[in-house]
Amino acid sequence: MDNWDVTELLQAVNSGNKESYDALIQALYGELRNLAGSFLRRERAGHTLQPTALVNEAYLRLVGGDSTWENRSHFLGAAAQAMRRILVEHARKRAAQKRGGDGQRVTFNDLDVQTEDPNLDLIGLDAALTALSAEDERLAKVVELHSFGGCTFEEIAAALGVSEGTVRRDWAFARAWLYEYMNR
Repeated sequence: MDNWDVTELLQAVNSGNKESYDALIQALYGELRNLAGSFLRRERAGHTLQPTALVNEAYLRLVGGDSTWENRSHFLGAAAQAMRRILVEHARKRAAQKRGGDGQRVTFNDLDVQTEDPNLDLIGLDAALTALSAEDERLAKVVELHSFGGCTFEEIAAALGVSEGTVRRDWAFARAWLYEYMNR
């Protein structure tokens, strides 16, 4: 389905048409499943969640919300954020079950941050993104849309209403900020 059809579906969903929501999910299911698979590849081996379950859980959260989406990138960013929250909650529950267990370690190479240890703590990363959002919401959105939503800089610029150059500068600054925050 092309972007025009997705935009029409998003407009129908935003106007309250529930049938359009199901059509939207069907149209983007492949992308959502790829996104979920990308998240889960960064998780520990033997993770109990499967891509389909992660997509379904994200779907339930998106349906239950009062959000409106401007375009495909905006919707996929919201879905990515929902998936990230689900995985963070899962990691917190798992860490709470361990006796004195540390946070779950995951590989997160999409930030392109050069570190001695490429395995970052998902709970710590979530805390860092939350702190970044409190300081500058747009920077956090750029990270979410690019790293979690798989959006290009051009798509992010359109979704946020800024230039592509601004998005590239925000991306570089956000990566450095997250690196510093995570290494404190």
